[in-house]
Amino acid sequence: MELKFLKQEKHEVEVELPSLTLAESLRVYLNKESDVTFAAWKREHMTKLPVLRVKTKDKDVKTAVKAAVEAIEKDLNAMTTEFKSL
Repeated sequence: MELKFLKQEKHEVEVELPSLTLAESLRVYLNKESDVTFAAWKREHMTKLPVLRVKTKDKDVKTAVKAAVEAIEKDLNAMTTEFKSL
């Protein structure tokens, strides 16, 4: 998946994501991180891709996003395992 970075700094990033589902999932998990001060997405129009904006205080923003992605993967794997056992 190719991401388009609109802004990329140590403590702030704006990235265009390919789906609204991904943007919302990342927003929810990023807002659980204590070092994340802001995580939200916007979409200028229904025909446009969502843009996720993330700000952190001390932690590097890439580290925070990576932690959120890993948490999502862990929860999805647990859910898959649970469904397979039914």
